[in-house]
Amino acid sequence: MNDFTYVGARLHAEGVAMKDIAAEVGTPFYCYSVAAMDCNYEAFTRAFDGLPATICYSVKANSNLAVLREMAMRGAGADVVSGGELSRALKAGMAPGKIVFSGVGKTAWEIDAALEAGIFQINVESESELIMVNERARSHGVNAAVALRVNPDVDADTHEKISTGKVEDKFGVDLPHAPDLYKRAASMESVTPVGLAVHIGSQLTRLDPFREAFSRVAALVVSLRESGLEVVRLDLGGGLGIVYDGETPPDINDYAALIREVIAPLDCDLLFEPGRYLVGNAGVLVTRVIRIKEGHGRRFVVVDAGMNDLLRPALYDARHRILPLSEAVPDAEESLADIVGPVCETGDCFAEARPLPPLAEGDLLAICSAGAYGAVMASTYNNRPLIPEVMVRGDSHAVVRVRQEAEALFALERTPGWQETGSNRDSNIRNTA
Repeated sequence: MNDFTYVGARLHAEGVAMKDIAAEVGTPFYCYSVAAMDCNYEAFTRAFDGLPATICYSVKANSNLAVLREMAMRGAGADVVSGGELSRALKAGMAPGKIVFSGVGKTAWEIDAALEAGIFQINVESESELIMVNERARSHGVNAAVALRVNPDVDADTHEKISTGKVEDKFGVDLPHAPDLYKRAASMESVTPVGLAVHIGSQLTRLDPFREAFSRVAALVVSLRESGLEVVRLDLGGGLGIVYDGETPPDINDYAALIREVIAPLDCDLLFEPGRYLVGNAGVLVTRVIRIKEGHGRRFVVVDAGMNDLLRPALYDARHRILPLSEAVPDAEESLADIVGPVCETGDCFAEARPLPPLAEGDLLAICSAGAYGAVMASTYNNRPLIPEVMVRGDSHAVVRVRQEAEALFALERTPGWQETGSNRDSNIRNTA
């Protein structure tokens, strides 16, 4: 969060006071820092300097076209998990030759779109999917490069809803079945197995699960090669954690050292799929205090952002740092408060019993580390329009997604014929009563 700092007691995104953005676009809104994204990207690429590594940015973390273009400008490809994400990556200028398509539920049209775009690799996660990719590729008259995503049965020690590498999780092929399926892929007419893929979860704060998973994948590579099968690529996924509020995730250089030790000796081309690491701490959600509500033994700070805008606290019990846009005086007395939104759900809560300086109606707050899995998971629950996204670069800023108008919430809905004339409807109801 070094690019979100107080300057003259006002919280800035790089060289822009976020109060000024709030005055321009209203609240709530997301704000992204280009400098923070650039710093994170440079740290990641520098850690793997000298290795045959390609960064495929995980589009699901933040799919705003401006964010994708920033990644493309730095040379990143994309990891996509839907046809929609594929379309966004291509529209943002990401090279098809650097796009990987992951996910357990690819449909025929999505596979067709990937083949037509000529993407780098499809990560297949089941026998059924492998058969479909082969059939679709044959119908297109092309040969598809595929990697077999394996499930190493490793507990990532993260939230259960973002753990993806245990046998009870839906992702990947169990290790015992992987050799036979890889061999079958090698015998198919229209696919070429080029390697393996693995991703055990998101927001990992220890290296041990990575070591265990990568070691099992390395052993599988050796076994496949001993069987005469070619393995030239390894997609090692993403999952490296960031600091939200007090976590101590591994240093990127320690993570890279582990890969140099366990994976590099295999002499494979490497793919990485960072998402949260690149954009998580590059964004904040700015919200305004609507009112202070004193309850029995509780103080509620009601803000205009809701769980429909930022779902992580309600979905994952996630804890985000929350800062006032006007810096509190050094000796300000703090008191406990719950930061809650206006959505009609008790789960619409951003913080419980959080020590906060004095706040008043109209004050502005920044919910930190909201650049990943924020706007992309937003909904219009309670018929609340989607909020703007703003990007800052130096002392300039731009709205990269405008605030949705209320009219758009029902613009795609249609009235059935029997509702066109209320009197006929009432008559029909009486006649059938």
